[in-house]
Amino acid sequence: MNGLVAPRLVVAGVSSGVGKTTVAVGLIKALRKLGLRVAAFKCGPDYLDPTYLSRASGGRSQNLDGWMMGRQAVTATFLRAAEGADISIIEGVMGVFDGASPSGEEGSTAEVAKWLDAPVLLVADTSGMARSVVALAKGFVDFDPELRVAGLACNRVGSRGHLDLLRRALPSPPILGGLEKRPTLAFAERHLGLRTAESNAVPEHLLDAWGEEVTAGFDLEAVLHTARSAPLLPALDLSEHPVQPRCRIGLAFDEAFHFYYEDNLRRLEGLGAELVRFSPLSASALPAVDGLYIGGGYPEMHAARLAENQPMRAAIQAFAAAGGPIYAECGGLMYLADGLRTLDKRRHPMLGLIRGEVAVQERLVALGYVEVETLAPSLLGPAGLCFRGHQFRYSELLHPPSDAECVYTVRRRRGGEAALEGYGKGNVLASYVHAHWASNPLVAEGLVSSCAQYRERTR
Repeated sequence: MNGLVAPRLVVAGVSSGVGKTTVAVGLIKALRKLGLRVAAFKCGPDYLDPTYLSRASGGRSQNLDGWMMGRQAVTATFLRAAEGADISIIEGVMGVFDGASPSGEEGSTAEVAKWLDAPVLLVADTSGMARSVVALAKGFVDFDPELRVAGLACNRVGSRGHLDLLRRALPSPPILGGLEKRPTLAFAERHLGLRTAESNAVPEHLLDAWGEEVTAGFDLEAVLHTARSAPLLPALDLSEHPVQPRCRIGLAFDEAFHFYYEDNLRRLEGLGAELVRFSPLSASALPAVDGLYIGGGYPEMHAARLAENQPMRAAIQAFAAAGGPIYAECGGLMYLADGLRTLDKRRHPMLGLIRGEVAVQERLVALGYVEVETLAPSLLGPAGLCFRGHQFRYSELLHPPSDAECVYTVRRRRGGEAALEGYGKGNVLASYVHAHWASNPLVAEGLVSSCAQYRERTR
């Protein structure tokens, strides 16, 4: 038998907001209760939904983004993370055909599903719907015959009787299950999506409750049969050779900073970096490290605590003054600025490593894919490096000085002039771009090399 057995199912939506995460989380919990090992994945660039999938699966949810990663990296990431699992649940992004372009499938759930040759469970909000479900399903099935829509999940049905009515109306593709409205079990939301699934915001019993709802409302045997019907996947050489330790990188990780692509972290480790977590909120000193990586998150929600932790601020400032490499993305940039002004108009002093003040806005400032090119040598490597990433922010850096050094040009995927970005100089680099290094593995190598060189200089 040539190829790899990898039972898998894509939980896609007819649009955003139909309950994909709820269905995916419920399925994962229900399947785990059957004693199955479940690997969890999220299509697209989102950081929030994967926290729910990770909590539900008990492992690390991986992002699969066709536009930022490309087919080879998507396939390799899936195969690596699915190894040893009994089934993989892949939550889609937006509507199944929505992606980076209004006229193509690039960056869409459909693209990833076809690359992985995975059957699709289509989630629809069927509240107030009866026979119209037939037209809806037929439209999605016929739109792209290469996509295998293997079943429908009906969300927000009025009752079990309503679900039975929908099943009688739609014999094919089969309705594999349905969920009634449960307002008391709704996940908290913030900005354009869910809040992260920290245990204090999303208690375990809430995740368990959705697992019980799926167990009661879905044909789990049919779900498993559908996932196991996925064809063999081509075998790839995913062996990783041992590498010599090269450096230690401090990874900011707490309630304020926790947005990282797992694939980026794996790449750093694969290049010989040991990742050491620390908390800018609660720790009073840095661990012994050769570089810092401060990712995105919600620093605005914890601005007062970040400002009040003067020992940590002083430690990072001293590390920077000594030439220690510091790379920051989005929330990390906010922390590196002179100050952070929250929605209540209060100003909180931050690290002062990037000139200018960050102000949180009522409305979305930037959302979407971007392409980056470096204009000068930086922590990430030489000038001329190109890579892809994503922006999603409600803040902006106000009045950076006219002599501020910008290392990046950033061009939005959907057009527009390139903007100067990538603030800092020498050993400090901060940007609003969440970069995915599968788009250019040299970037991860550049960061590890910068940290390793600092280690050599300070030994």
